[in-house]
Amino acid sequence: MSKTKNLMSSWRQLAIATYVAPKDSRIYGTYEVDVTSVLEYIKEKKAAGIHLTITYFVAAAIARALYEDMPEVNCFIRRGQVVARENADLFLSVNVGGTAMTGLVLRKCQELSATEIGQITQKVVEKKRQGEEEGAFAAKDKLAKIPWPFRRPVFLFIKWWIFDMGWAFPFLKIKPDPFGSIMLTNIGTFGLHTGMPALFPIGKLPAVVAMGKITKKPVVVDDRIVIRDILPLTGTFDHRIVDGYQAGVLTKGVERRLQDPVTLDRPNIPANSN
Repeated sequence: MSKTKNLMSSWRQLAIATYVAPKDSRIYGTYEVDVTSVLEYIKEKKAAGIHLTITYFVAAAIARALYEDMPEVNCFIRRGQVVARENADLFLSVNVGGTAMTGLVLRKCQELSATEIGQITQKVVEKKRQGEEEGAFAAKDKLAKIPWPFRRPVFLFIKWWIFDMGWAFPFLKIKPDPFGSIMLTNIGTFGLHTGMPALFPIGKLPAVVAMGKITKKPVVVDDRIVIRDILPLTGTFDHRIVDGYQAGVLTKGVERRLQDPVTLDRPNIPANSN
């Protein structure tokens, strides 16, 4: 991570001082994306014996758009300053069956193909099913055992240690940035079309994106009404970092990339990658 002076705009300096993190500063947005091409590509791969899901493509599209189109959103607040993240590390919330959930951070997700994201995710899911878990999710059970009068003070101390100071927490095996740059969750697996996800303040995340249930809708293409597969996306943003313009650029970047699933399924080495 590195501090960049131009990240501290006048608005951000005022917003950091004005808003409580991130309770007062939440803003929301919804968008619908045509994912017909992605689903056709997934169907072709399935026929070839390759398992892919729409989530892997959305994850790849968000990471690339965040890293390449809107890097000034890829940051967080630490002690009144905006700190830039070097990579687009995407936190993916995964349903492993029933009500069981786990999560993983896809490090340098801007470089991963949809297939690579799927391979990494499946390994983590399999470990969860075997009773193994890593990172911040593995620490939750230990924290839950702390008696309730002491749980919040311990929680706040860990939050201060990891996020405000930027140090690892070896006892709980938590890295300094355990939730990455941005969070993605698929509520469509529960049959939900739209939901306003919590911003998850401990994660120091500028945004959380929720994928809804894909439905077929009539849309106009080349002046003709056709039926397309439409994916609803809902975003919750930290207004201290994200404004309407930035959210719009990020959304358009995601939409543009989802129209080209072949490219999303190739490893990506951005020109400005470290």
